[in-house]
Amino acid sequence: MLERELAAILGPKGWVPGAESAGSSHDWLNRYGELPLGVARPASTAEVAAVVAACHAAGVPVVPQGGNTGLCGAAVPGIPGGVIVNLMRMGGIEPPDLAGGSVTVGAGLVLARLHQALEGTGLMFPMHLGAEGSAQIGGLIGTNAGGSQAFRYGMMQDLVLGLEVVLPDGTIWNGLRAVQKDNAGYQLRKLFCGAEGTLGVVTRAVLRLHPAPRQRLTALVALPSLAAAVTFGTGLSAEAGEFLQAMEFFSETGLDLALRHVAGLDWPLDSRAKAYLLLELGSGSPRVALDEIATALLEQGMEQGLILDGALAASGAQRAAFWRLREEQPEGQRREGPQLKHDISVPPARIAEFVDRGEALCNATLPGVRINPFGHLGDGNIHYNLTPPEGRADFAGQDAALANALAALATDMGGSFAAEHGLGRSKTALADALRPPAERALHRRIKAALDPAGQMNPGVIVQPIDKNNLSI
Repeated sequence: MLERELAAILGPKGWVPGAESAGSSHDWLNRYGELPLGVARPASTAEVAAVVAACHAAGVPVVPQGGNTGLCGAAVPGIPGGVIVNLMRMGGIEPPDLAGGSVTVGAGLVLARLHQALEGTGLMFPMHLGAEGSAQIGGLIGTNAGGSQAFRYGMMQDLVLGLEVVLPDGTIWNGLRAVQKDNAGYQLRKLFCGAEGTLGVVTRAVLRLHPAPRQRLTALVALPSLAAAVTFGTGLSAEAGEFLQAMEFFSETGLDLALRHVAGLDWPLDSRAKAYLLLELGSGSPRVALDEIATALLEQGMEQGLILDGALAASGAQRAAFWRLREEQPEGQRREGPQLKHDISVPPARIAEFVDRGEALCNATLPGVRINPFGHLGDGNIHYNLTPPEGRADFAGQDAALANALAALATDMGGSFAAEHGLGRSKTALADALRPPAERALHRRIKAALDPAGQMNPGVIVQPIDKNNLSI
């Protein structure tokens, strides 16, 4: 019996029966999940390999899981009876290679713990996102996460130098090479970045580090429109590009939800506006006059009528307070009630255009729907979240219509309906409808090549394998 075999492999700390798996079997939004056979919590790569091999032999699906903070249902079972492989016990971290600028970590390492471990080394891992207190490295690799500094340092695939992966039959691929240049064939490490656990279980990773800033400057500014924010951001990137580390935008709607529902938030400016930018500059050298650069650019923005008001963080505490105003907006919207989350990207110059056109589409579908766009100005990533109209507790059955309209708009504008959250279970139909047939056929062929039995996270990214539909 598979349950007894897995319990013997993992020991009492490593196997949780399905009946006791409530904390792992459903996603963060409670939209997806089925009762698994159980949750495997391996403590080593060897244990992961043994679990996956046993499941492969028994014909039982495997669902890799990290911190389970995803928003598309990829880290929980889509059908009952599978085995969740949770990497929480594999959070080790080796001493960083200071000369080479890399560090080897376990897939279960929480992102915030990595940041803490690197303090004082002169190096940093340049990925920051709202869920960093629970998101794990393996999950960030699986979704090819981005975050607030992606425009400066790249997505997760740009920060992974090497991987160790347990393949769907239990074979271990050791690609833990701590070098940037490795052109010995297909770039396998990038194949697993964004695969959402459909091609194997990432167990360890070599991550690329960057020099930690020795000085940092954070500013919060109010602007008359999102178009003004795009214009100012374009000029800022041109003049301070190598020092610019974050350009986060948000709207009055999102700010109001955060201030209304989340305790401990304070608004530091004298006025309110239609659009806001949270800016951060950093340098590894104390000789760079960041304050002079920022002051000159902010004054120029005011003279041009692009900035209405602004403030520079005078302390680390004030910097943290500025960032909370941006990061607590999803929580504020959650406390307001039901919401629809959309993870969109368009060319950065077209952000304001997308928001305006999206508003028209949404109001034509559901008049009065409240729209909360926020995200990353530098890479064009818009978290386009919706709340029902005042007085309504739902979206009047228009959930799919709203999602489809926004996804089609992003595609038509040369962007993506899955910017950094992945496809998961929730967006496979959108991908089938909006991406070129040849692209989707390639996805299916890659899946079939590495997981011919279709047992690794079935239903995520592509529908269960149809061996008669693999042609391009």
